[in-house]
Amino acid sequence: MVKKPSKRAWKWIAAGAAVAIVAFIGVRYAIKKKNALPEGIASGNGRIEGKLVDVAAREPLRVKEILVDEGALVKPGQVVARMDTVTLEAELAEANAAVQAAEEKLAGAKANIVKQKSEIDLADVEANRSQRLVEQGAGSQRELDVRHTKAQTTRAGLAEVEATLATATQNVEVARKNAATIQTRIEDATLRSPVTGRVLYRLAEPGEVLAAGGKALTLVNLDDVYMEIFLPSEQAGAVKVGAEGRVTLDYLPKRAIAGQVSFVSPEAQFTPKQVETQSEREKLMFRVKIQLPKEVVGQYIERVKTGIRGVGYVKVKDSAVWPARLQNLVTAGPAVGSLGE
Repeated sequence: MVKKPSKRAWKWIAAGAAVAIVAFIGVRYAIKKKNALPEGIASGNGRIEGKLVDVAAREPLRVKEILVDEGALVKPGQVVARMDTVTLEAELAEANAAVQAAEEKLAGAKANIVKQKSEIDLADVEANRSQRLVEQGAGSQRELDVRHTKAQTTRAGLAEVEATLATATQNVEVARKNAATIQTRIEDATLRSPVTGRVLYRLAEPGEVLAAGGKALTLVNLDDVYMEIFLPSEQAGAVKVGAEGRVTLDYLPKRAIAGQVSFVSPEAQFTPKQVETQSEREKLMFRVKIQLPKEVVGQYIERVKTGIRGVGYVKVKDSAVWPARLQNLVTAGPAVGSLGE
């Protein structure tokens, strides 16, 4: 038979439980007091985010090769995919042939100009000679009239040849621009990363035909990394764009990253259907973006990952002082700690 505890034992158990509860509450209070924020600083939960950038085809083409996989880090200008340009290369060859033909016609027109001017000079010489002979009584008026007519006709022919030259020059320019356009289309078929980023989605595979604007890859732009938090209307209304911010990450709670408020939403994100009372207005939450400095992100670019959870802090009063735990900053130079581990 199990012996039940005596009343005295129950008293000791109750006393012990009371002491444990008091100790627990005391520890919780001490932690809460330690983590309490000074007046003038607001905070909210958030996560590291970056703008998404799509790498897409400019015109309908077949995918020849995709050169990166999901998770790969890419640099600006890096080739990430190539489209099949066999058809475009055939068009370019035809366009280059058209340029060559137009240039040959232009050269012929220029030669005709030189020839026509030479004939004009000769006609003028012959007309002047006939004029002198007539004046000396050694030539006929008929011969002189023939020479003058020939000179006039030759000059009229020059205008026609010059018009042909202008047309040939224009045709060459058109042919060259057409070839340049096709060459640009071929170059655009080599898809390059516009930013420093990480491949989030690989959306196409070799052999697939993409429509104009069809996406081959989606990148996370690591040149624009930030954390978004949500603050109640009273605090959000006091936050200024450009105000100081801090970000801490769940896996790196003892280090902070200095940032700057780059955006405060002009519209509430969570709004009751009707806002009539003070308590309802206090429920309105506004989105605030804390931009992380490019130099810090660049220092740890290999370890930056979007989606990491953390806490964002912003000054709602310029005179507020950051607590000591938010002054241990991750810097762009040699630093203790990192953004990735």
